[in-house]
Amino acid sequence: MGANPLGGRLRALTLLPMFLIVALGAAQDKGGVKEPPTRARLISAARNVMLAARFCALITVDETGLPRARVMDPFPPDDPMVVWLGTNPKSRKVRQIRHNPNVSLYYFDPEGLRFVTIIGRARLVDDPREKAKRWKSAWEDLYPNRDDAYLLIEVTPKRLEVLDPQRGIVGDPETWTPPSVQFGVHGTTDGGDSNEF
Repeated sequence: MGANPLGGRLRALTLLPMFLIVALGAAQDKGGVKEPPTRARLISAARNVMLAARFCALITVDETGLPRARVMDPFPPDDPMVVWLGTNPKSRKVRQIRHNPNVSLYYFDPEGLRFVTIIGRARLVDDPREKAKRWKSAWEDLYPNRDDAYLLIEVTPKRLEVLDPQRGIVGDPETWTPPSVQFGVHGTTDGGDSNEF
């Protein structure tokens, strides 16, 4: 019986966190990046990962309490790391956001084995000026009637987690917890995580 290529990929993905920790140790042993991960540096790295990844997964919570994920084509993050997305107002995600506005966005850049997770609050926006401002010409076929069939989702971050081994931004070697940034509560943490800003 031949080898299962999917099984090999799944095994590789399960080993990814360990690979990143090993990469950190190697970088530190060889005099790699030693600059401490300041808040500004983490946000800069996150923005870089988000732009490189381009697409993200939007994770909502459905009416039964189960997480639901789908691929999205977001706009680049605003200066305060607010992310805007476009969608069909009749989609399940809109119903789920109305029921529970707590969402996560997950960006993964396979080239650099780096990721960003944004945990935040979603808001549905149907303002014509905002919709005109946030539009991609590639979406013409998806939204032939932009006035009624196009809705914006604004995700305001509460917490951002980033992992970028090439920049020396890596998880805790014991817990694998990635460095994070809190928004709206500067200087506080949720449990004394030393990787949090």
